[in-house]
Amino acid sequence: MALFMINRYLGEEENGEASAESRSRALLAKLQERAKAREQQSISNIADKDDGHQGNIKEKKGKPGPQETKETTQKSQKRGSQARKTDFADEGVILTKKRKKLSLCDESAKTGDDEPDNEKCAETKTAEKTEGDIEKSKDIKTDINQQLDELHAENNASQTGLHILGGFKEKTAQKVKRVLPQWLAQPDIIERDIKGNLVPVNEVPGICPVLLMKLKGNGIQNFFPVQAEVIPAILNSVSSELLVGPGGYRPRDICVSAPTGSGKTLSFVIPVIQALSKRVVCEVRALAVLPTKELAQQVSNVFSSYAEGTGVKVVMIAGQKSFVEEQALLSKSRGGVSCSLADIVVATPGRLVDHINKHNNFSLRHLRFLIIDEADRMIDSMHQSWLSQVTKAVYRCQGDPQMSVFRRILPGPITVSSLSPPQMPLQKLLFSATLTHNPEKLQLLDLHQPRLFSSTKTSTDMAKQNQESFQFPQSLSEYYVPCTLNKKPLVILHFLLRLKFSPVLCFTNSRETAHRLYLLVKLFGGVVVAEFSSRLSPNERQRTLKDFEQGKIQLLISTDAAARGIDINGVKCVINYDAPQYIRTYIHRVGRTARAGKAGLAFTFLLNVQEKRFLQMVLDAGSPGIQRQIVQPESLKGMEACYEQTLVELGKTVKEENAKKRS
Repeated sequence: MALFMINRYLGEEENGEASAESRSRALLAKLQERAKAREQQSISNIADKDDGHQGNIKEKKGKPGPQETKETTQKSQKRGSQARKTDFADEGVILTKKRKKLSLCDESAKTGDDEPDNEKCAETKTAEKTEGDIEKSKDIKTDINQQLDELHAENNASQTGLHILGGFKEKTAQKVKRVLPQWLAQPDIIERDIKGNLVPVNEVPGICPVLLMKLKGNGIQNFFPVQAEVIPAILNSVSSELLVGPGGYRPRDICVSAPTGSGKTLSFVIPVIQALSKRVVCEVRALAVLPTKELAQQVSNVFSSYAEGTGVKVVMIAGQKSFVEEQALLSKSRGGVSCSLADIVVATPGRLVDHINKHNNFSLRHLRFLIIDEADRMIDSMHQSWLSQVTKAVYRCQGDPQMSVFRRILPGPITVSSLSPPQMPLQKLLFSATLTHNPEKLQLLDLHQPRLFSSTKTSTDMAKQNQESFQFPQSLSEYYVPCTLNKKPLVILHFLLRLKFSPVLCFTNSRETAHRLYLLVKLFGGVVVAEFSSRLSPNERQRTLKDFEQGKIQLLISTDAAARGIDINGVKCVINYDAPQYIRTYIHRVGRTARAGKAGLAFTFLLNVQEKRFLQMVLDAGSPGIQRQIVQPESLKGMEACYEQTLVELGKTVKEENAKKRS
């Protein structure tokens, strides 16, 4: 039965295997029947011999009476039924008792005692015969079990891939290796050395003369490596100079991972402006989504500078103006018909979702380019569902599709019906200095046959360890400064007052720390300082950045609000007052200096407990090397007395501010 169930489970139905199975079952059944017959025969023999022995004894003693005969018959029947019910284990117990009687007979014979009774001797002989029968039965059962084991082994051997239970060896399971998609593992490599790989703007194919003149007018004679590679790739997707292509046509999405300050913004501004410069009707055809208002303002300014004179209109919706004012900038009504006033929209995710849901005249049905800058941070903010809402707005049906010039439907299987009408594809352009190599995260963006441009190739070892390497600006010099918690403000004052570092951009991990440090430096005196955080309004932050770029501020203390993508001119030194917890935060912070091939310094203040973890994190990320910079205690002694007095004044100031908040 066991073999039958195994074969049924394996589903073997071939003729040869079926015949082997039937022969195995027949042989197994025959052996089992033979074993049962022999067992029953041996048990009955034992019972018969025992009954006969009891009869002989009673004949020797005398002829029993009627009552004795009746009792004897009942006892023999009872004894026979019990013998048939007992197994080999019960027979072994009976045999043990009889062996004890046999030993008593032997001892009495050896010691010269009186001869045992005839009844006891008869029982002894019967026990000897019974023992022989049981041993014989056990031998038969052992032979049958051996034959069954051989039969099982033979049948299992005939089944390919089936191991004998209990006879196979355990194998160590191999670890699953991380395998990246080909587009991630083998990107188009971009040269890291900016100064040594400049490309004249005239040598980059596809750029129109109008934009070439604008580039030269802005002082740009050469393209950086990332610009020379990405601009032609985007222009090739609109090589026909038509935004509407044949049905089923979808250009490849483009991802760019390059160091901070390598010119990524211009890489998408130039081709998008050129592609939209020949449009006839104004519609939203390019949408750039950025994580912060400051970064949105910066990108909007670049778009506007190169769109001037081309007829392409740029509008920013980032919350710096009221919702009604932004509505007026995006569209207007003419004769009851809504008309778009923007070709390119630069937005933050929250404000974009508001206009999609609340602004009825805001349409994305003609969108051709979706630009996602700082893509790794935008992926982390997917909980806002901004991308899914953009996709729904792009493929939202309005009016009669049969009356439209073209029908826009969600991409799907290519059929005769989908190939017949012309269609405007949606192309995604991703840019980041720390683009993730995690396919699960990138899958959220629903990329179509993506093409990656990167300044580094993901190594096999990094993929196995689930680590990612990043490219640091070559002109950046990295240092770390061991110090205690109480001495960190003194070290910053030492850099500004003694070493004359200026301008300095200082990062903290919270706005509370930034504000307290700002008050401390301001109370100490001798340094023009400002803070940059969410405590300030958007207009105040813009004014602060402008003053810092113009050199009016020596020290700008900021949270990570200024760490992402903002191009601040003239930053020669970056100080991490609080050590960043994540490598991406560190890369974006130090990326505010050493931009466009210029030299820059980065210092990180580390407590004793932070050194080991931070240094290992930076080295694992591909840093060329971070050096140790020690500030001697003697260098700080001249400022300690004034610093202690400043701490007392700081305590009073903080109490006054807290009291104002409560009131």
